[in-house]
Amino acid sequence: QVQLVESGGGLVQAGGSLRLSCAASGRTFSSYGMGWFRQAPGKEREFVAAITWSGGMTYYADSVKGRFTISRDNAKNTVYLQMNSLKVDDTAVYYCGAGWVAGIGEYGMNYWGKGTLVTVSS
Repeated sequence: QVQLVESGGGLVQAGGSLRLSCAASGRTFSSYGMGWFRQAPGKEREFVAAITWSGGMTYYADSVKGRFTISRDNAKNTVYLQMNSLKVDDTAVYYCGAGWVAGIGEYGMNYWGKGTLVTVSS
């Protein structure tokens, strides 16, 4: 069992930056691929970024590529999402998930956090 807790969300102006963190419980964190997803009001949850268990491979949605960076620190049981050049369209609740990651569209999350709200103002 893995419990995930996201933090770092908040209100930021367009063009600004935020860094999200997802802290995981359990000693098996390093064996999981991790992902960030988001859900905007009235929309379905969508993939944002993912990282393999070792951190050796990362994957991004086209909408965030070049602006967001996913990373992980297995010693701290934490995965991060650095978000730069934020846009109003990035406004959403951001969730982290733990499971397996093999590529774009090739992932399965077994555990989810409760999310952290990111609001980008114009």
